[in-house]
Amino acid sequence: MNKSSAQGSEDPILQWVTFRLDNESYGINVMQVQEVLRYTEIAPVPGAPSYVLGIINLRGNVVTVIDTRQRFGLAPVEVSDNTRIVIIEADKQVVGILVDSVAEVVYLRQSEV
Repeated sequence: MNKSSAQGSEDPILQWVTFRLDNESYGINVMQVQEVLRYTEIAPVPGAPSYVLGIINLRGNVVTVIDTRQRFGLAPVEVSDNTRIVIIEADKQVVGILVDSVAEVVYLRQSEV
């Protein structure tokens, strides 16, 4: 139970990190986001699935980076100054997802998600 529920709220407020792919906005629960990185060189991994861009070294840890555009069926675009790698934890695995840009943290009630 989160703090909002414990304080009697039936509709807790959640925080979401929002990012862009093409002209669409998406969000990830802030509790899953470890950090947001500027684009850095990604080392390819031979034999990896096509949606895996490769790996990066994050303070001595190897992190797999996923091509989010490909996974969502979007056309590839050139990396820009706004391109980011969002480091997330999902199913006890730390991965990076490549996004066009990161916008902001928004607060939404659970019923709005």
